[in-house]
Amino acid sequence: MKYSVNGEQYHIGLKPGDVGKYVILPGDPKRCVKIAEYFDNAVLIADNREYTTYSGYLNGEKVSVTSTGIGGPSAAIALEELVNVGAETFIRVGTCGGIDTNVQGGDVVIATGAVRMEGTSKEYAPIEFPAVANINVTNALIKSAENLNFNAHVGIVQCKDSFYGQHNPERMPVDYELKNKWEAWKRLGCLASEMESAALFVVASFLKVKIGSVFLTVANQEREKLGLENPVVHDTDKAIKTAIEALKILIANDKNKG
Repeated sequence: MKYSVNGEQYHIGLKPGDVGKYVILPGDPKRCVKIAEYFDNAVLIADNREYTTYSGYLNGEKVSVTSTGIGGPSAAIALEELVNVGAETFIRVGTCGGIDTNVQGGDVVIATGAVRMEGTSKEYAPIEFPAVANINVTNALIKSAENLNFNAHVGIVQCKDSFYGQHNPERMPVDYELKNKWEAWKRLGCLASEMESAALFVVASFLKVKIGSVFLTVANQEREKLGLENPVVHDTDKAIKTAIEALKILIANDKNKG
């Protein structure tokens, strides 16, 4: 059943024709304005709950940006409803906290896959099913970061539902589990921690659409623990530019395929 009100999707307030095939997915609604500035002829289409959408054009192709709010549940709703109205290719743009000590504040992280330490994806697929990004979208993000000469890291990220469970695990009743798993992620080479990609990757696999993720690293708590230099950066422009240039690459590739 596809829930709609007056022909519009129930949560995002969109109908077929409102968005392009290519959509950028930030978490913060306020970030939509910043992303839409890179579009030609951007127009506000809808603004409901945590879901704000602008549509415009890149290289003559209609594209959109829709915010998802924080976490897997609201991100999955956005993805489901955007697919319902015709979107096919997605790039999540967000922030992350570094885990691997080579990842510093201000660096770009491109996710090839995500640890499913969250709840939303479990209602779509058994835990044995991997949360992986689409290879074509990922390659476009990698190429984009290279073209822009950004310091980018490519690999696995960890996704969770509790922000404070990551940053203050010792105060949680299940601190033993949080600390032990965090050590496992470190030993396994996880690059960074964030909150949406695992759910988005699994839902995209189910819906047969393409998705990738790129993040701005805000800081790295592991570097801080070790007394290493730990710059704190909040400007997401590098991640946004990486996504914009990646969309241009994807659009060109799709046009070349006919």
